[in-house]
Amino acid sequence: MAAEDEGRTEEPSEYRIEKARKEGRVAKSQEISAALVILFAVLILVFLAKFIFSECMNIYKYFFQRCAEADLSDKTMYSVFLSSFLKIILPITSIGILAGVTGNIIQTRGFIFSWKPIQPKFDKILPHFGEYFKKTLFSGRGLFNIAKNFIKVILICVIGYIFIRKDIFVLIQIIDNGQILKAVGKIASMAAQILLFVAMMFLLISIPDYFVQRKEFRESLKMTKQEVKQEYKELEGDPEVKSKLRSMQQQLLKMNIPRAVKEADVVIANPTHYAVTLKYDEQAADSAPMMTAKGEDNTALYIRRLAEENNKPVIENRPVARELYSNLEVGDVIPEKYYRIIAEIYAQIKKDELGGNL
Repeated sequence: MAAEDEGRTEEPSEYRIEKARKEGRVAKSQEISAALVILFAVLILVFLAKFIFSECMNIYKYFFQRCAEADLSDKTMYSVFLSSFLKIILPITSIGILAGVTGNIIQTRGFIFSWKPIQPKFDKILPHFGEYFKKTLFSGRGLFNIAKNFIKVILICVIGYIFIRKDIFVLIQIIDNGQILKAVGKIASMAAQILLFVAMMFLLISIPDYFVQRKEFRESLKMTKQEVKQEYKELEGDPEVKSKLRSMQQQLLKMNIPRAVKEADVVIANPTHYAVTLKYDEQAADSAPMMTAKGEDNTALYIRRLAEENNKPVIENRPVARELYSNLEVGDVIPEKYYRIIAEIYAQIKKDELGGNL
């Protein structure tokens, strides 16, 4: 059922996405990992083909030379077989595991450690066949998976047919000439080409599959309006979230401070604990200055430094700076009760400017 049909019309919040990630639920396609495993396993197989063939020939010779006389209870036979088997298998399996892990890390953008996905859920012990068939056969996801697997089968058949048809007569001629080893090499070459092309085609198919999985994942995380409100209420009281929000607000404020100071008429300070900037626009509807920035402690010192760099007047007035900082927000117009003292400050600035020009 679509998220909208269940009333989940709101996009998932960052908190909800992060919570799902901590639980091990992320958008990823198994097709990408599988395609990478096949591709790199085939590549290492081609790269080590001569070594593998040589190792197989050695082990055949070893056992055929001793098959009539060797004691089957002799542990040497087992150790020789195991040693040769590991030499052949370990490089391929190691590369395959590494490719699979890398594919998952790329999709999840890093390592995720969570026990939740493997915790037993007793409500899923009894199979729900109706729901299962509904999801796998009679849903958008089910139809997409069927189409995807159908395309894979067609690709394997077509690629196999093309390469076999291209080399089959050469192979028959080699066999007719009695060149058995050469025929084995030709078959291995044909198989390697087929597997490489199939792996690359699977990798191409996995790219749209990833975007489909990503879209479905975000759909599954969508929220109702009530869930959005409830989450906001829960997070509002979270000290960690409050701290992050406050930090973000301070960063945004600092980003706007340089422009506010540059355009300000005056900076009123206290002298190091508080600082506010005022701007008077004669053409504005409000006939009073507006607070364009404010800061406390380090931010206040930052505002003062910017004012000095931009040759803006800095007026030290402890009570006014403190009052304006505590009672007004950035963008507020100065209330009427402060008109007199602010007018005196502007008059002082004007007087200082006239005195400097004489």
